[in-house]
Amino acid sequence: MFSLRVPLDMNSESTMNSELLLKVSNVSKHYTDGAVETPVLHNVNIEVYKGEQLAIVGSSGSGKSTLLHIMGTLDKPSSGSVVMLDEDLYKLSSKRQAHVRNSNIGFIYQFHHLLPEFSALENVSMPALIQGKKRKEVESKATALLERVGLGHRLAHTPAEMSGGERQRVAIARALINDPKLVLADEPTGNLDANSGEAVYELITELAAQLGTAFVVVTHDQDLAARMDRQLHMKDGHLVNAEELAG
Repeated sequence: MFSLRVPLDMNSESTMNSELLLKVSNVSKHYTDGAVETPVLHNVNIEVYKGEQLAIVGSSGSGKSTLLHIMGTLDKPSSGSVVMLDEDLYKLSSKRQAHVRNSNIGFIYQFHHLLPEFSALENVSMPALIQGKKRKEVESKATALLERVGLGHRLAHTPAEMSGGERQRVAIARALINDPKLVLADEPTGNLDANSGEAVYELITELAAQLGTAFVVVTHDQDLAARMDRQLHMKDGHLVNAEELAG
């Protein structure tokens, strides 16, 4: 088991409080193919608070990944709004959206999407270098992040030289390099064995508590979802509480 107790200069703050970070209001999404319109989301409303761990659970095709992409400005809603830190994300220019996405939002996927030809250190550094930050400072911070997730001994290794759990931890470090307020994770343990999945869960919990980073996790893993601060369920494009789902 790796230790997460390595200090970082990352504005460490306490766990979830009542500060609203992101608000999704009446978001709907449909895709059009010729005369055929396929609805995916129906008037979804959700609030995400600083430092919380929120799980969104649902069957394949329920709309949960589409919702995550809209929250992260990777897909545009057909109607409704997404407000983050008092900015309506879909009223921003594409340039400003890209800035918000790169500065305030981190992404973790089921398949890590690491660049295969680059080392762990280079993969983690990439988003900060894209921002134009100084390489020496970026690599120092990337090294500290990799040490934090238990991979200080893997800095020079490429993804092919690491296990699935190690690659996912590199992806988590990469998601955190720009000090995001929000991390959106799509099935982060879906491609891992039980032990690696447990390690990723513990890492998310520790980072949310220590850094004040909010995590929204889309997952099929009911055990993982039950351990989050809050769970919501997607059903046929609608976001519902567990009690409503049972009813």
